Amino acid sequence: MSKLQPIHVVGGGLAGSEAAWQIAQAGVPVILHEMRPVRGTDAHKTDGLAELVCSNSFRSDDAETNAVGLLHQEMRALGSLIMAKGDINQVPAGGALAVDRDGFSEAVTATLKAHPLVTIERGEIAGLPPEDWSSVIVATGPLTSPALAEAILGLTGETSLAFFDAIAPIVYRESIDMDIAWFQSRYDKIGPGGTGKDYINCPMTREQYEAFVDALIVGDKTEFKEWENTPYFDGCLPIEVMAERGRETLRHGPMKPVGLTDPRNPDRKPYAIVQLRQDNALGTLFNMVGFQTKLKYGAQTGIFRMIPGLEKAEFARLGGIHRNTYLNSPKLLDPVLRLKAMPRLRFAGQITGCEGYVESAAVGLMAGRFAAAERLGRPLSPLPATTALGALVNHITGGHIETIDEGPRSFQPMNVNFGLFPPVEFAAKDEAGKRLRGPAKSVARKKALTDRARADLAAWKASQEMPAAAE
Repeated sequence: MSKLQPIHVVGGGLAGSEAAWQIAQAGVPVILHEMRPVRGTDAHKTDGLAELVCSNSFRSDDAETNAVGLLHQEMRALGSLIMAKGDINQVPAGGALAVDRDGFSEAVTATLKAHPLVTIERGEIAGLPPEDWSSVIVATGPLTSPALAEAILGLTGETSLAFFDAIAPIVYRESIDMDIAWFQSRYDKIGPGGTGKDYINCPMTREQYEAFVDALIVGDKTEFKEWENTPYFDGCLPIEVMAERGRETLRHGPMKPVGLTDPRNPDRKPYAIVQLRQDNALGTLFNMVGFQTKLKYGAQTGIFRMIPGLEKAEFARLGGIHRNTYLNSPKLLDPVLRLKAMPRLRFAGQITGCEGYVESAAVGLMAGRFAAAERLGRPLSPLPATTALGALVNHITGGHIETIDEGPRSFQPMNVNFGLFPPVEFAAKDEAGKRLRGPAKSVARKKALTDRARADLAAWKASQEMPAAAE
């Protein structure tokens, strides 16, 4: 066994699991603390590590023109456990990488349990970690226990760490009326493990859509009381909040009808469409895409059965609401994710202000590598901001411009996107020398960004002493 002092990772979600894996693969012992099942949460259903509590999608796997797809590729290049188990447990999802949530969690849990340098301890870390823990990664995510959140709040001097997030319902496949609904991916796009017919589509006429919006607006909703003024992250707004922002909002968001054609009525364009995505490997469960909600359970069943094709829907899980927690990271964290006020503490995952499964795991990957390298006396330099990993960490730790007034802080949870990358020079002409315009120019720019990122990641890896982890 290693004579090195262990690194402690608090939180067994995607970020914590990835961080623990990276540390152990570097040859450093790690103790992974997960409070479940000793203390449960409002969103988790099992005691498995890396349990997915919202969608089962890791989003686009396109590494050429999509920032999250590029992030997938970079994580694979650095030996990501989360990506390896996601690839093994994928289910069809058009151009996205989606996973069987149970199989994925079980695979991550089993792999970490089997690693000789990983110790898993169950129980809550109430308050700040003990002073004799010289290196700690806090990866407690959006469901950080109240005691730990309050301790972090006191240490940072901040006034708030919270916002709200919502989860979408899951429907039993056999209860969906396929005489009304049909299988098709938007624009028939074929993704990893997919066929181009990976989503179930439920069409709506204008009259049906208008009635549905009315029902969402007046439906019985969860009240927040003292937390009512906590802001939402715009990428995961409850469906009824979107409806309240304007009657056409949903038609330009999760219910947009573009790229889809009803095979029974090819000449009649649906006014709106509800999509459901496969949620498990067996294909028995489908989740309602973009239908996060704070509607009360009784209201959900009645309102969602107004959707054509879901009139007799049976729900394996209804939607819900939970409180998220994140730091004002640009102010509080240094470039290698250490807390400036107490450098023995690092932070990873959604608590840093990233959003999304892949982004959380990615920050966990880097936090684990930073901590392991520090323990081994071989500090890692931050990744170039031209890579997806580097751009994300750079945004979290200092790439965000603070508000210039006395209003609330402006730093908000962020998915990886090309807006976080430095500008790139690229040829704005095609092979015939004709100037590119519109979508063609946008694609060329994205390919230039991803080409540069791959080259810069390769150069960064070559300059570091730590090898890429590999299972």
